[in-house]
Amino acid sequence: MLLVVTGVESGVESRVESPVLSCSCHGSGEWSGESWLVFILSFTTQQTLFQQKKDGLGRLGLSTLQKCTAAIRVLAYGSALDAVDEYLRLGATTAQLCVENFVESIINVFGNEYLRRPTPYDLQRLLDDAENRGFPGMIGSIDCMHWEWKNCPTAWKGQFARGSGKPTIVLEAVASYDLWIWHAFFGAPGTLNDINVLDRSPVFDDIINGEAPQVNFSVNGNEYHMGYYLTDGIYPNWATFIQSIRLPQVPKAVLFAQRQKAVRKDVDRAFGVLQARFAIVRNPALSWDKVKIGKIMRACIILHNMIVENERDEGTQFNLSDFEEGEASRSSHVDRRTRRMPTNIANQMGVRTEIRDTNVHAQLKRDLVEHIWAKFGTD
Repeated sequence: MLLVVTGVESGVESRVESPVLSCSCHGSGEWSGESWLVFILSFTTQQTLFQQKKDGLGRLGLSTLQKCTAAIRVLAYGSALDAVDEYLRLGATTAQLCVENFVESIINVFGNEYLRRPTPYDLQRLLDDAENRGFPGMIGSIDCMHWEWKNCPTAWKGQFARGSGKPTIVLEAVASYDLWIWHAFFGAPGTLNDINVLDRSPVFDDIINGEAPQVNFSVNGNEYHMGYYLTDGIYPNWATFIQSIRLPQVPKAVLFAQRQKAVRKDVDRAFGVLQARFAIVRNPALSWDKVKIGKIMRACIILHNMIVENERDEGTQFNLSDFEEGEASRSSHVDRRTRRMPTNIANQMGVRTEIRDTNVHAQLKRDLVEHIWAKFGTD
């Protein structure tokens, strides 16, 4: 897409091509010209850097489109800061300022909408899809991804490097079937494994504080009152985690392991699509500042969710009516009222105990094995 911006007083045309955020997994991810312009104009009120100004001779400087396009090209293509000099006539220092202010504006303008916790409507949609796939009560899959930090300070390398010896920063994320990332916790050192990251993560804070909607579902005739995530084998046996069965022997266990691994790949696919759309996340991070790296990651996740929403609205991913079920046929329901419990320490510790209940985990896992065998065992 080619956008032509003409300076009124100078008469100089700035021809700017907006980058295409594409991925072979789900459509092109390309924004229309109107959507791109609306997106760009939303920044002019947030950052004065993106506003077109005049120099001392009254000549117009770099346009808003040039600056924003330079920033998003760096994010999407992972190019060096000085690579946009010839194409957009921006120096490396100006391009760096554009990227830093661009990601801050993305977070400030769109963070509350595209990094939100699931609403009751979102949860019901996730539960309907999960029930259709054989996992009533499942609200996503959780896993961790490492982002290599090339310019990690020498004094920190022992804290951030393990295995291959290269420093990394960990991203913990929860993703759903449509690759929307509902939870993102970034910044843990690369020496931590998934369990250590979970101990630091705020993934269950809304449940512990009584702010999450109540999820009720039934499996194999038993009632449960807390949703769960699908995980790999390293996560603990909590009521909120369901792992696969290691070395399954009987047909029921084999079928459950196959189904669990297939559905759990949602978060792995989300990581792959995020890295495919934003090469800056796939390539080693070049910044020295960990805070700036974290802002880049958050901004890329917000843009990723915006593209997911755009494709969902255009019907290029899923027909949501395929997952909608009548109230009578649903076994998973969301209580529209949030869990209004006093946030004293006794209640919080009680909810924390419910989250980590191993007996509920074992019972739920047995019920899911029977449920999946009854649903898919004859296929």
